Amino acid sequence: MSSLDRLSALMERFELKVSPTSFEQANFVIVHCKDNEWPKWLFLTPKGHKLDPVCDATDVSFSAHVSWGGESNPFFAALNELVKLEIDGDSDIRPLIELLLTEYNAPRCGSSSVLSRLSEILVVGLLRKQIQQGATSISLLGGLADKRLSRAIVAVHDAPGKMWSNEELAEIAGLSISRFSEIFKDKVGETPAAYIRKWRLTLARQDLSRGDRVQEVAHRYCYNSPEALNHAFKQAFGVNPSAIRNSA
Repeated sequence: MSSLDRLSALMERFELKVSPTSFEQANFVIVHCKDNEWPKWLFLTPKGHKLDPVCDATDVSFSAHVSWGGESNPFFAALNELVKLEIDGDSDIRPLIELLLTEYNAPRCGSSSVLSRLSEILVVGLLRKQIQQGATSISLLGGLADKRLSRAIVAVHDAPGKMWSNEELAEIAGLSISRFSEIFKDKVGETPAAYIRKWRLTLARQDLSRGDRVQEVAHRYCYNSPEALNHAFKQAFGVNPSAIRNSA
């Protein structure tokens, strides 16, 4: 996987689903103003923010529900309550919307699957834009928007079971250890060690929910023993790992 690919590890770990639905159930819409023939805005509300106010005096061209791991996904959790993109003049997004609306307005055999796939591609395009614009956000977006930090963050995402040191991550970022730690805290809002710990525990919870054994998960994510994982897991989530596994 390329060290510049800032989404693939997240896409592999958290399933992106986009399902066309009514506006009332939607958190992702394409709209156009009543005096505009071409759709003007793309809105995504990943945290359940109501769409009604932002869609006032507009017509909804397409509506869907997007799920991508919710608050468990650090990228999705870092997004604003309302993500919006002006479509006019966007050479990357506009052709996708043309294809999607053509399929949506004249459904044919297999249209449901085609709409879902096109919608997913469109959402990925929107997420890429968020990374490009994320330099002002103190969160994972801020870290991924920084080309130096993003190399280190992608390395952690790709290999969560590696015993990472600040020295190794600083070298990947091309920075001194002190400068790397300082910039990481400023951009992401927490230390590299804290982010790595959170990422590992998120993945551990996923694996346990699929029924993986506590001992295996502890070993997979660099915990010296199941007891060490128990302690960290309960601090983070308020329950023991075995409770998550048993519910699976």
